[in-house]
Amino acid sequence: MNQSYFSQKDVDILEKKPVFQGFFRMDKYRLQHALFDGGQSEIFQREIFERGSSACVLPWDPIRDEIILVEQFRVGALTHPISPWLLEVVAGMIEVDESPKEVVIRESKEEAGLDIKRLKSIGSYLASPGGTTERVWLFIGEVDATKAGGVHGLKEEHEDIRVHVFDRKEMCQNPFQSRFDNAASLLAIQWLQIHHEDLKSDWG
Repeated sequence: MNQSYFSQKDVDILEKKPVFQGFFRMDKYRLQHALFDGGQSEIFQREIFERGSSACVLPWDPIRDEIILVEQFRVGALTHPISPWLLEVVAGMIEVDESPKEVVIRESKEEAGLDIKRLKSIGSYLASPGGTTERVWLFIGEVDATKAGGVHGLKEEHEDIRVHVFDRKEMCQNPFQSRFDNAASLLAIQWLQIHHEDLKSDWG
């Protein structure tokens, strides 16, 4: 069966205007798009959270087979049944003229006090395309886990970040634990669980 695919050219943006500008931005769109059965949709509007894109890295010591996670307060987790302090991979927003690799190298130092030796790109994904433009880039980063620990973060950005070291095998047995509750961290740990032997071989 022949199947055609739509692209950006099949969307008509009639209006785009900001409706909120604070720590993040929200824009309102008026648009219409092509329909699978032919013709055009009715004109409709959507509010989109323009958060920007982010880059995340799971620090891993292939010699000790340990991973490093950071713990910090997240306002979006205020209704979490256990705690709004979550365990996560290292992450940061991508600034203008900055590459995802540059972000994870910078954030590893700021959030965990770690120097990245080598990086393996896992890929990227749209965080929640029904309501935000954010794209998340994922990496595994080689580190020395013996140097991990303490509390880090930038005071001017209201960061208070505690570093934890975990045995990779134990963490991979049950990555869906109650305080490990975000997609980037789960995807990175599951990728490492599948590919750790090949990656260790590649890194020598």
